[in-house]
Amino acid sequence: MLKGAISRESVLSAVDEYDRIGHDAFLAAHGFGQARNHLLVHEGREYESRAIASVAHRYEYGTALLPAEFHGSPGNAVVWLEQLGFTVKSVRNPDWAWDEIVLACAITADNSWRGLGATDRRVVELSELLQLLPIHDPSSRNDTFRNANGVARKTFDIATRHPDYQGKPTNGGATDLAVLQAFLDSPVEMAAAARLIRAGVLTGGLKAPAAAEEDPEDFEAPEGRLLLRQHLARERNPGLRRRKIDSAVRHGQSLACEVCGFDFQRTYGTRGTGYIECHHVVPLHEAGEGRTKLSDLALICANCHRMIHRRAPWPTPEQLRSLLAEVSGQDARQGES
Repeated sequence: MLKGAISRESVLSAVDEYDRIGHDAFLAAHGFGQARNHLLVHEGREYESRAIASVAHRYEYGTALLPAEFHGSPGNAVVWLEQLGFTVKSVRNPDWAWDEIVLACAITADNSWRGLGATDRRVVELSELLQLLPIHDPSSRNDTFRNANGVARKTFDIATRHPDYQGKPTNGGATDLAVLQAFLDSPVEMAAAARLIRAGVLTGGLKAPAAAEEDPEDFEAPEGRLLLRQHLARERNPGLRRRKIDSAVRHGQSLACEVCGFDFQRTYGTRGTGYIECHHVVPLHEAGEGRTKLSDLALICANCHRMIHRRAPWPTPEQLRSLLAEVSGQDARQGES
């Protein structure tokens, strides 16, 4: 049985069964609860998308998918159904991403950390901008996605978490508090990040990653995922990396990691000749959109590159080298004891 390899005919058979026995009986018979994320829309009626996809597998292969087989990835059923030409709508909107909250926090800060109303020009403008942000798949949004009411409510979630606010906070989340704290700790840098996100969306410079592109799931950056993707795209620029390597060779430098000293050629022989990764030392919210200088780049191995980007704030190569020396010293002292 191949997950997702279902036909339009098997989906329609599942829909017919749903209509024949009714909503409650269909869900109970197949072990599904009320949909919390997506609904299949067919001929004006709505159906639980995962339950329909599950039963469609039964019509296709003789065995239905269990609810647990969809665990953690409700989007699978959405993709399968949409690929067959069906319409799927979101039941609720996705949670606010860091990048979105950065933009909401910026207008709240400009309003002296007070919440804004739904008719405020800044709220209406941000609502329109957030609907252009390439973060959430269109299938995950419903008709109220980031509308003016939702944006206004988010500014109050932020404002009522400010340390100077004396009343009861509204129902904001942990990310609201984290972004607010980032603004309080680094107001200039975070305001710059908000301007870069805004400008990048309006100019088309910040786009959703291509299907084959790695999504930086394990990386963190204070300015958010969109600017992190652009930062990583700079580092992956083959022409820029080649010029940095050529410059190092011309100056008699080895292509060893500037943090830990790992040398690909020494370890892998000719297969590793000329290989090293490139790290852009200055984050986008500090560097802006200017031209990248070779002095902005560091040659590092894949492990150290990952460790730098893993958690914000990013250490410089020098700081990571100091951390590495400290850990090595601790290991040596433990070995002597």
